[in-house]
Amino acid sequence: MLTLDQFMDIRFLHRQGHSVREIARLTGHSRNTVRKMLRAVSSPRPTPRVRPSALDPFKDYLRQRWQEHGLSAVRLHAEIAAQGYGGAARTVRQFVQALKQDQKVDRRLAVRFETPPGEQAQADWAETGRFTLPDGSAVRVYAFVMVLGFSRCLFVEFTRSMRLETLIRCHQNAFAYFGGWPKRILYDNMKQVVIRPDQVNQRFADFARYHGFEVKRHRPYRPRTKGKVERMVHYVRDNFLAGRSFDGLADLNAQARHWLGTVANLRVHATTKARPCDLLLQETLTPVAGSVPYQLVTSTERTVSTEALVRFEQSDYSVPAGLVGSRVYVEASASKILIRTRDLIVAEHERAGAPGSRIEAPVHVRERWQRSVAAPKPSPPRCHITFADEVQVRPLSHYAEVMP
Repeated sequence: MLTLDQFMDIRFLHRQGHSVREIARLTGHSRNTVRKMLRAVSSPRPTPRVRPSALDPFKDYLRQRWQEHGLSAVRLHAEIAAQGYGGAARTVRQFVQALKQDQKVDRRLAVRFETPPGEQAQADWAETGRFTLPDGSAVRVYAFVMVLGFSRCLFVEFTRSMRLETLIRCHQNAFAYFGGWPKRILYDNMKQVVIRPDQVNQRFADFARYHGFEVKRHRPYRPRTKGKVERMVHYVRDNFLAGRSFDGLADLNAQARHWLGTVANLRVHATTKARPCDLLLQETLTPVAGSVPYQLVTSTERTVSTEALVRFEQSDYSVPAGLVGSRVYVEASASKILIRTRDLIVAEHERAGAPGSRIEAPVHVRERWQRSVAAPKPSPPRCHITFADEVQVRPLSHYAEVMP
């Protein structure tokens, strides 16, 4: 390998007009070498020498043990020393440090993944902040965000809870807005969907089976795998929420729908170079038209209070007065509350619109009033005693005769 100085000498002699033969004679290099240096587009760079290391036979073992269990360099050095490694622990420590650096790069590395039409959507919750109610208490407001992977068509709905019933209702509203649903939906580890790393909430899984879409979770510690919805969360906060005022939750959602239809889904997307509303026409979604809406019913057991009321989700519902102290089952759907004792339905109410409500049927109020003001019956004696013999009563004159 020629040095940089030798390369520059050959080029200099060639610029002075010397032939290849003369340059070879003057420099002592062969004519083929001179021709090669004259044809080269850059100066030669020395190839670094790779020296064999005593650690080379053990690198695959070290890499596997560290990736599977995260063992320290001290522990790994002890393991390979028992296998015949005679090098220094410092070499093992340097190798483990290189593995850690490679892992940091892998975690930060993001590869854009484009999905075909109708293949995937991504969904997530985002907390928008805490706001003060008229009574002075504070309430959190959340944003449910769903975006279709191919068209980037966006849906957002604001709620005051992240309960499973709310999540399902938001899905149904998103499906209605898009006109259908994709083959699979990607989520993070939200507790309404994922119970354990390997188990999906059975009630949500039932909702997914009903519609026929697959529940997918992004890779652990890799939130970039759902980057589309993450970017949409930031977009909602910056382009819609920032600097605006809203008169309650209903006004917030009304303005959000207007923004979706006039701004978010009409803009030219930076990645697709097309408007989401136009690409939505190419999405091959399962159509929502004609499908029967999914009905989510929750069941829980409660004890009837002394006022013949049952507490469910911070609201009270009336039952017949005779059930005070009994255990009953509360079945809640999106709009109805059914209260039953085993197979007998004892009360049916419209679901409360806000926490702290008291929902009572007039017949229950009337029965409770009548039973509370009725004259109490005398308590029966705890035992019965019969006196058969009459008590003998003597006149006072009898006692006067016997007196001295």
